[in-house]
Amino acid sequence: MNRLAWLQLDAGVAGDMVLGALLDAGASLEVITAGLDRLDLPGWHLSTERVDRAGLQATKAVVTVTDDGHARSYGEIIRILDAAGLPDRVAARSHAAFAALAGVEADLHGMTLADVHLHETGGHDALVDIVGTMMALEDLDIDEVRCSTVGVGTGPVRSAHGQMPGPAPATARLLTSFAIRPISEDLETATPTGAALVAALCTTQHPVAEMVLISHGLGAGTRDVVGRSNVVGVLIGEGVDATLEPVGRLECNVDDLSGEQMAAAISGLLEVGALDAWVTPIVMKKGRPAHSLEVLCDPGDMERLADELHRRSGSLGIRRSIVERTALIRSTEIVDLDGVEIRIKRTAHTAKPEFADVLLAAETLGRSPRQVEVAVLALLDQRR
Repeated sequence: MNRLAWLQLDAGVAGDMVLGALLDAGASLEVITAGLDRLDLPGWHLSTERVDRAGLQATKAVVTVTDDGHARSYGEIIRILDAAGLPDRVAARSHAAFAALAGVEADLHGMTLADVHLHETGGHDALVDIVGTMMALEDLDIDEVRCSTVGVGTGPVRSAHGQMPGPAPATARLLTSFAIRPISEDLETATPTGAALVAALCTTQHPVAEMVLISHGLGAGTRDVVGRSNVVGVLIGEGVDATLEPVGRLECNVDDLSGEQMAAAISGLLEVGALDAWVTPIVMKKGRPAHSLEVLCDPGDMERLADELHRRSGSLGIRRSIVERTALIRSTEIVDLDGVEIRIKRTAHTAKPEFADVLLAAETLGRSPRQVEVAVLALLDQRR
């Protein structure tokens, strides 16, 4: 049996909201604080408040900072984490979140990881939110985190680089491949810190995870929004190592799309929430060569994805079915290759480097992606 946490993020996601939800679900404030005390991070205090959000009682994680210092480099944050002696899973998850943040910042600003400075996401409160969340997951003995669709606001966002339209570019990059839904309010409902937690922790998105429910928590956002509960919910429950889950399957035959158009159709379907998409060469009536374009999606998304498949393929007919798939438990760990951190996705049977990290490491170290992969796999062999 493994323990699952399913995050309900329809109202958005922020680091303090996720931390508040886990505290509300039963995580110990004392255990979390003891873990945070290991960080070389003076001048902060974590407490909780019970607040009302549109009629719902929720827990607000309150981070009070008296010594916020300055924007930290990615390297400085890694040194703080490495020196803290955190539990292995807490350290790996914290590294994954900050690696995700630093990776998108490096990409957005055209720099290497060594040059990245994290402004809003490198301060005391971000460190407390992220490491505190990982300590809460450890205290609750969470093996896997899943989430719902993420609510994303469209209002203006203020940052160290000035005001920009929402969602913030870093948030958008971090949520790439995750299903999002717009919230038409002048609020930053999904923050980079919250998005980094989603990117680092969430293995899948589903309307709800299959589990035997143990506890439930609500974490409050800062503002009480009229007509909408500004909260993150979490369900904690027991699952199994490999679960059978229903997925929708859509397929159509096309014989008039170029290779470029098929590639664009697959990319577009994945961007709008498909779990997977692919093409298979086939032969149609009268011996015509063609392709079968297929999509896997959440059953609740079949209608929406069918419309997208019609639009992107031009097909006049789509076949639909519900199939079952086995989803193995996945975890993320970090390998340091000559000063560059690379995330590893591990199951009970395999371990594979994240290719985006491999490409970034190859550019940083002046090697080919294949050389980086071989070196990382050798480091993994040494850990066995």
